[in-house]
Amino acid sequence: MTGSDLILERMLALHPLKIDLSLGRLENLLARLGDPQLHLPPVIHVAGTNGKGSTVAFMRAVLEAAGRKVHVYTSPHLVRFHERIRLAGHLVDEARLTAALQDCERVNAGAPITLFEMTTAVAFKLFSETPADVLLLEVGLGGRFDATNVIANPALCVITPVSIDHPEFLGSTLPQIAFEKAGIIKPRIPVVVAAQEEEACAVIERQAEKLRAPILIGAQDFTGREEHGRLVYQDDAGLLDLPLPRLAGRHQIQNAATAIAALRQFDPGLPEGAFEAGMQRVDWPARLQRLTPGPLVAHAPEGSEVWLDGGHNIAGGRVLGEAMADLEARAPRSLLLICGTLKTKDTAGFLSAFTGLARKVYAVPIPGEHAGRAPEEVAAAAASVALAAECAPGLAEALDRIAAQSWDKPPRILIAGSLYLAGQALAANDAAPK
Repeated sequence: MTGSDLILERMLALHPLKIDLSLGRLENLLARLGDPQLHLPPVIHVAGTNGKGSTVAFMRAVLEAAGRKVHVYTSPHLVRFHERIRLAGHLVDEARLTAALQDCERVNAGAPITLFEMTTAVAFKLFSETPADVLLLEVGLGGRFDATNVIANPALCVITPVSIDHPEFLGSTLPQIAFEKAGIIKPRIPVVVAAQEEEACAVIERQAEKLRAPILIGAQDFTGREEHGRLVYQDDAGLLDLPLPRLAGRHQIQNAATAIAALRQFDPGLPEGAFEAGMQRVDWPARLQRLTPGPLVAHAPEGSEVWLDGGHNIAGGRVLGEAMADLEARAPRSLLLICGTLKTKDTAGFLSAFTGLARKVYAVPIPGEHAGRAPEEVAAAAASVALAAECAPGLAEALDRIAAQSWDKPPRILIAGSLYLAGQALAANDAAPK
């Protein structure tokens, strides 16, 4: 284990709960650190259920193509904690991360605080010490009481599609969850909202109106669509004819449109060339990622496609199912799903998107994740939505079983169900994000 890993492990013991949504503990720590959150570059604060990370990735790609220095804070990480903190374009290095963790641990002096709150303080400290032009700040969970919401005056707020997830913390209905996400909206600060279900959008609009926050809404104030193999974006400022996003899946058209709308609001002077380059350069691992040859992929049948995605809720399953159906329409292959999920997720709801599409589900555990479902539970969930399923002890073993079969044409394999499983797949394939 690295020095930062040891400190992070110690910090887990500072609070009995992994998640305890509150702002007070972090505000107290930040005050003792000299309030680094008051010394940041302009902040674009991003909440939502699905598409937050992809939207942030699009914004970062465009801004960097325009020559801007960009800080980024995202969660969770896939392989190494360092992925959560990007300083002016580069993942935080071990020495700086360890030093910042040590400083925050010393100042906190053993007071109760969750790990996410502590690491958010670490991130703000690092961001305040490193010059940059903008900070892309992704909410960890919810919005209203998320640790990132100590930022009182962001330059812009963004809300990506809202759907049912984390009901134990955010509520079990779409309006309840939308209310929590809308908690990042600040008085008179512009907010850009992706196209939403009507009942979620109504809640967000009411909150924006209450706070007199100017609002732009996807499919109303801006649109993005695929046309003749191009991304066509349009808003009141005009039309952009751009390359299709490098990220696969039709849902990425809408994520790209939300990012473009946000950046045109944030900096109307960004050149069209930056948007063109951003669509081609954008990178966001484990989001419908085609895995390249490596130790894990070597277990798959020769010539097969191995795809990876961290999708884990019903809405995520739906867009993945659409993406796999689109691939099937263009290049037919047998689809096999390798799936591991957490106990807190609606596994049957996620898998229902693959009924009639996937030939079989291989249910696997998520090693080291105490909240992971047993493969037998995942297989039972698959069976409940009319999907053939069997259990396998791990990713490599599932691929071995697929490779042991006879195929007229090498199959298409999708590993999905959890970002934690996706991270383990990247690690096993020697493909950690950089």
